[in-house]
Amino acid sequence: MDWFNNFWSIYSNLVLSLGTNALLALSIYLTLACGMLAIANAAFMGIGAYTSALLTMNYGVPFPAALAAGMAAPALMAFIIGKPTLRLSGVYLAMATLAFGEVVRIALLNADSITGGALGLNGIPQLTQWWHVALALLLTLALLWRLRHSRVGRAFESIKEDETAAGLMGIDVGAYKMLAFVLGSAIAGLAGALNAHLTFFIGPSEYGFDRAVDILTMAILGGIGNLGGPVIGAVILTLLPELLRALQDFRGVVNGFILVLIVLFLPKGIWDPARFRQWFGKRGGRI
Repeated sequence: MDWFNNFWSIYSNLVLSLGTNALLALSIYLTLACGMLAIANAAFMGIGAYTSALLTMNYGVPFPAALAAGMAAPALMAFIIGKPTLRLSGVYLAMATLAFGEVVRIALLNADSITGGALGLNGIPQLTQWWHVALALLLTLALLWRLRHSRVGRAFESIKEDETAAGLMGIDVGAYKMLAFVLGSAIAGLAGALNAHLTFFIGPSEYGFDRAVDILTMAILGGIGNLGGPVIGAVILTLLPELLRALQDFRGVVNGFILVLIVLFLPKGIWDPARFRQWFGKRGGRI
């Protein structure tokens, strides 16, 4: 097992980052599944990360309680801002949630006495273990799978297809949108709390526009037609920079080029079971 110990000592952070990024992709999958283009997940991740880190560093709160607080704080914030913003739709909702993200980032930057300002928080206890991430991911997948195959999931799909028609059918559109928004923010906060106690350090720049776009890209890249898509997208976008490390300065260009190709030729994402069934059906017909 020496090879495994060597591998884990070098790549443990990368492997655990796969799990936290998968949680982030699933968090935005929820709002996309309800037809909402909300880009506040990076901000919710930051709120969860700072809340849990401050509790463990300054007050010695047990790790499970800190994780719970890291989920509750962004969920509460999502409920507060969801009242006015979820009345918007499309690009207007995206702009409003993106603006909220910038407000959170600037607030973290300027609250020097609490958050450390631009220097961030250093020396966060490394409490996140591999089984914490694995358990969080499995429970999240189980919850979302159950939700997808329930009356709530069918309501989400109806709202996504036609919000007006869903309302006329008696579906409480506002309540279901709020549920998706709050639950997605709690999952993003959980990812932030786990990540904060994995990396020792967090700073405001980690939760800005770039991270918000990365989270959205993960879900779109993998495909939002099922739960496997966002996880696959998160794995690809996490591993791709490492695989292209040898290209050094051209790594970002190649990374972007690959993503453009996927968007052009695989508009429903990489993981599209309907396309796979159609493709294999044609091959079976030929045989």
